[in-house]
Formats: sequence, C-alpha cells, structure tokens
Amino acid sequence: MVNEEEIKKIVFQSLEKIAPDTEPDSLLPNENIREVLGIDSFDFLQFMILLAEKTGIEIPEQDYGKITTLNALMSYIRDFNKHKK
Repeated sequence: MVNEEEIKKIVFQSLEKIAPDTEPDSLLPNENIREVLGIDSFDFLQFMILLAEKTGIEIPEQDYGKITTLNALMSYIRDFNKHKK
C-alpha cells in the first residue's frame, strides 16, 4: 500500500463491507465517517479491525478520535507508512 489511491480503495472497500447499505465513495474528505454513513461504535470497531487486516496497521483505540474523517484516516495511514520505512 503505497499511494493515496490504494489507501482510498482499501478504506472504501472496508466501509462497504461494514456498511453495505451506504455509499462510502460519496463521502466528502472532511465529513465525519460515522455520522454520514450511520456507523455505530460496534461497526466502527469492525471497520478498524478490517483496516488492520488489509493494511497491517493496527490503530490503537486511543487514536480513534483522531480519525473521524476520510482525510484524517488517510493521513494517519500515510504517516504510519512514512514512519515505518
């Protein structure tokens, strides 16, 4: 997982799996993911687990509040990958 598009694809695929009745690709970069897609805390936890499986990045629970938007989530993953190198 190197570029922005690959990250976005993984995020959208994961959201579609967790919230199949929603359209994650209509999500604007600074909208709250949980509010816009109607994801409850259990589904959000499942989303984080799925992201960890697909990216190899386990996001600690204390960081969940930092990744409320698509932009924030993508930055978090991108920054993690930069520090990993």
